[in-house]
Amino acid sequence: MKYDFVSIIDRKGKDALAVDLIPMFLEGENPVKVREGFDMIPMWVADMNFPVLPTITDAIIERAKHPTFGYFEIRDEYYDSIIRWQYIRNGVKGIKKEYIGYENGVLGGVATALHVFCSQGDSVLVHAPTYIGFTNVLKNNGYNIVHSYLKKDEEGIWRMDFEDMERKIVENNIHTAIFCSPHNPSGRVWEKWELEKVMELYKKHDVMVISDEIWSDIILSGYKHIPTQTISEDAKNRTVAFYAPSKTFNLAGLTGSYHIIYNDRIRHRIEKEASLGHYNSINVLSMHSLIGAYKDEGYEWVDELREVIGENVNFACDYIETKFKGVKVARPQGTYMLFIDCEEWCKEKGKTLYELLRMGFEAGVIWQDGKAFNGEWSIRMNLASPKSRIVEAFERLDKYVFNF
Repeated sequence: MKYDFVSIIDRKGKDALAVDLIPMFLEGENPVKVREGFDMIPMWVADMNFPVLPTITDAIIERAKHPTFGYFEIRDEYYDSIIRWQYIRNGVKGIKKEYIGYENGVLGGVATALHVFCSQGDSVLVHAPTYIGFTNVLKNNGYNIVHSYLKKDEEGIWRMDFEDMERKIVENNIHTAIFCSPHNPSGRVWEKWELEKVMELYKKHDVMVISDEIWSDIILSGYKHIPTQTISEDAKNRTVAFYAPSKTFNLAGLTGSYHIIYNDRIRHRIEKEASLGHYNSINVLSMHSLIGAYKDEGYEWVDELREVIGENVNFACDYIETKFKGVKVARPQGTYMLFIDCEEWCKEKGKTLYELLRMGFEAGVIWQDGKAFNGEWSIRMNLASPKSRIVEAFERLDKYVFNF
């Protein structure tokens, strides 16, 4: 490969939440003691343990050489980079500069859209399992969460339950939904017929759509992301879509996302709402990081990243299916997260999910409690690390946890 996805980077002391928070994560009233001789492998928060694309650091360094950082205007190159990226990666034509707006983060954009579409106390439809960020935004801003649970079909693929969705929309007088595409934490990449059906349902009941598409670049082999707004003219006009280079290129620490909104009235209202707090202003280095990410090299880098993630996913899922009896996993079609179901294993071994989590921690595998994502017996695992680290983690889980 042209780019480095094998080096193991020591991130300690470099302001990395994924590793620097771990010691506190394992403390408390009943602290966890990691086995002697084991380091800790971060497999929880959704960031990557790969070196960043060189053109990103080059762009930041080049700008930082200039000794002024005063007020500035967003460059046309920023908008042009997004328009080109959406066209080449997703086949989207006709995006104009004015349809694009900066967001400090996708969740901040989601909160802004909720303020425009809802009154406090309104019910909002979300799928479950549910990204914890959606849960926190909804609760913290006084909205009522209505879950529609995804169901696995006969092939073990997570599917939307359209009948349940419609019933809950009607019963709760819902006119706003948060839609996640690809879905986090299940990793589903929605098919065109699914998107057409869900958008027809939203149209039928006049439900405005807040579509989080931050994972849309990390799609595994055999699957394709279809932007929600491209499904129909109605979908284009009732959907606010949020994107970012942060998940794709591991730039969350630089902060920078963007929305695409075609409907003039909605866009103006969201821009006005976002302006009220005087907080939603782009950082000059964030602007240059996106420009650096969306260069030609970025397209190559993402293609290689997808291969690496695909190999890790296949390894992990094969390992679980062949060696971890009582543990179930639906193979993700996108993202780099696994959402494993440990109910059968826990009940057979007489363990609680908390006890299972601790066993993993003691083996130095820092995974994430799935209860926060509405997975009662689930664990969420990050596979965005060099394969050697993924292999080490699963060998530890095999010897010290699932087959102890």
